[in-house]
Amino acid sequence: MGRALRWVVPLAGIIALVVWWASYATTIVVWELRKLTPWLVLVLLVVVLYAVPQLISAALRRGERQPDYVGVLAGLGALIGLALGIGWLFHDSYQRDRDYASAMTVVDDPVPGLAARAPYLVGKAQAAPNLGDVTGEIFDITYLPDADRFGTLVERRGWLSGYEVGLVQQVPLGSNGRSSQRCAFDLEAAGARVGGWFGHNLGRLIANEQRWVRFDERDVYVYCDGDTPMVVVPLKRQVGVLTVTERPAGAALYNGRTGQLTITNDTARIPGPTYPISLAARQREGTAAVGGFADWWAERGGWDASDDGANEGNNSEFTLRFTDGTGSAYVTPLTPQGEASSVVAVSTVPTRQNGLGLAPMTVHRLNPTWSSPEAVVALIKAEYRDVCCWNSDRVFEVVPTGGTTWTATIGSEQSIRYRIEGRGQVDGREATCLKSAEGALIRCAYAAPGSPEEQELKRIEEQKRQQQEQPGQTGDLSRLTDQQLAELNKRLAEEMNRRLTTG
Repeated sequence: MGRALRWVVPLAGIIALVVWWASYATTIVVWELRKLTPWLVLVLLVVVLYAVPQLISAALRRGERQPDYVGVLAGLGALIGLALGIGWLFHDSYQRDRDYASAMTVVDDPVPGLAARAPYLVGKAQAAPNLGDVTGEIFDITYLPDADRFGTLVERRGWLSGYEVGLVQQVPLGSNGRSSQRCAFDLEAAGARVGGWFGHNLGRLIANEQRWVRFDERDVYVYCDGDTPMVVVPLKRQVGVLTVTERPAGAALYNGRTGQLTITNDTARIPGPTYPISLAARQREGTAAVGGFADWWAERGGWDASDDGANEGNNSEFTLRFTDGTGSAYVTPLTPQGEASSVVAVSTVPTRQNGLGLAPMTVHRLNPTWSSPEAVVALIKAEYRDVCCWNSDRVFEVVPTGGTTWTATIGSEQSIRYRIEGRGQVDGREATCLKSAEGALIRCAYAAPGSPEEQELKRIEEQKRQQQEQPGQTGDLSRLTDQQLAELNKRLAEEMNRRLTTG
């Protein structure tokens, strides 16, 4: 016994030292094993129910040969364990959805007002042309709602390298007043990145600082603090024993100048989303469990993200600012489960962490409901043929903008020219209105009597009439709005064509 202890104790000590030192590896192993808990339960049930009859028989018949029926009972026990284990797999999946849906509230209140922004695909397309003399690869592009900017994180090429530069750029709607800021990483002091090798792995640095937390790559982004790039990594932790789910766990801040890593639960000063968007998406998927198990099993409860191709490339968790300045949210148009493509609800999840629990998800039922985004795009192309869609122009992102209103943008990946705003169904009496990219009303397919759109159109018509009554007095052109100047240019072209035609 003493000889065995001389080997066992040092070996146990070495294993303990390895576990303590290999914080990154042990975090991954424990994380993945906890995700496999329902499968481990299945294996345990099969083994236990297979062994129980044989153990009982062995205890009752010490030294005697076991009867044949014991083997039959053991096999039957294994089959029962397998059936129970498979049942537990489905039950565990249902319980996980219920856990994520526990923070959900369904209301009939209108969607809060949301500010329009440049489409994500436009911000993504404009990142590469504005990077300048950079040889790396774009790792992530994230909209920063607090600053109304798009942050682009570029990783340096090579196995043993980190990030190269961060780019924060303004992509305004219908304006040429664009600005961008580049902040370069110190390649010697800050050489870590997500997915890097050995000591250049940012995940390893986070695990060394705090074990048992992980992150999703799509949650990582960058912002510039002056000339210093700051990489933000929203963190997640696991909770539960038999049913394991995820919760937010603060954020890791990686200084691109010094290489310093800071983990904090106080995320109020971080100018960007700190609640993991991957967790917000998982909460939305958990709405499938809003009914009972039978509804969950038949996939007839909850909602799906609208995915009919109109918002291809970015169809859920739109990061949008509230118009009242109270913050921002991940916003998703929702359709019923099944074949229906009408948008019947809109979900909102705050983009900022508030404690270590699930963020509240609010599902706003729409009345009236929307037509599908695909039908909206088809309507826009039919009703506004003069502005859509020529050359490389297309319709981008049909997104909620408050109440029952949706907004689509028209233009190319390098320039947004128009907005289309509508309410409810595409055949409604207030279906769509065409606006300039800046938001100035141009015309409506139908303006309901007494509506703000009708009043604005009347004002524009009255303004045109007054201008026409004074044909020779254009006044100071610098005082004209863009719309007035465009109208004047149109009238001038029409008059020139008329005179050339009539000789």
